[in-house]
Amino acid sequence: MKQDVTLFADERLDEVNEHLRLIQKKNGLTFGTDAFLLAAYMRAEPRGVAVELGAGTGIISLLCATRQKFRSIHACEIQEPFAELCVRNAAVNGLSDRIIVHACDLRELSPAAIGREADTVFANPPYMRTDSGKRNEHDEKYMARHEVCGTVSDFCHAAARLLKHGGRFYCVWRPDRLCDLMRALEREGLEPKQMTFVHAHEKAEPSMVLVCAVKGGASSVRISPPLLLQHSAADKALSDTAALIYEHMSFEPLWKKDKTTGE
Repeated sequence: MKQDVTLFADERLDEVNEHLRLIQKKNGLTFGTDAFLLAAYMRAEPRGVAVELGAGTGIISLLCATRQKFRSIHACEIQEPFAELCVRNAAVNGLSDRIIVHACDLRELSPAAIGREADTVFANPPYMRTDSGKRNEHDEKYMARHEVCGTVSDFCHAAARLLKHGGRFYCVWRPDRLCDLMRALEREGLEPKQMTFVHAHEKAEPSMVLVCAVKGGASSVRISPPLLLQHSAADKALSDTAALIYEHMSFEPLWKKDKTTGE
């Protein structure tokens, strides 16, 4: 059952995709396209247990829970105020029975803490090194954007530790740092199996890349056709492909189409 919402002075309430009510920090990172696309990219495992590393407001876990992609989701968040926010966001959307919040360092989370090895681990890690980019005025944004509480290697190491053999690790990352991610995955025995580059339109370089890796998987990766979010540089309306993903909160219809038609 959804609960009433009480906001603090530094918070705001937004209605986002899937009719979710999301409490966000005014000085923190807000819900964006990367979070939604990562939630959509994950294949549903209705009986599976998932872990989110670096949950922030908990939006990706919330999106997955609304579509019942997993039986339960363990959301790990190191910043205590955001861990508390995850708990509140789950409660105001009636999802407290599906989302379990762990206020801890992802580098210390173990399978014992979640009761078993995970079927799926997912993350939207900080994209920037601590020595790059402008220092944000607010610590919340700085920690969300920069590798202060964990590098991409730490995220991959945590995923490998938590996953069962054959389990999947999903993440969204910056194309200009793809080499860092690939090296980290290889070190941890996480084999990339699917990658999709996301572009604003046909004339734009990719702004993000979605990756699915399998623990102990064989060496073989499929590069999906690029996802163009807009019809064109001139027409900024959602492309037909993007609209389909937003409608179903899933890439599954596209993957089924590829298998059926060979397109």
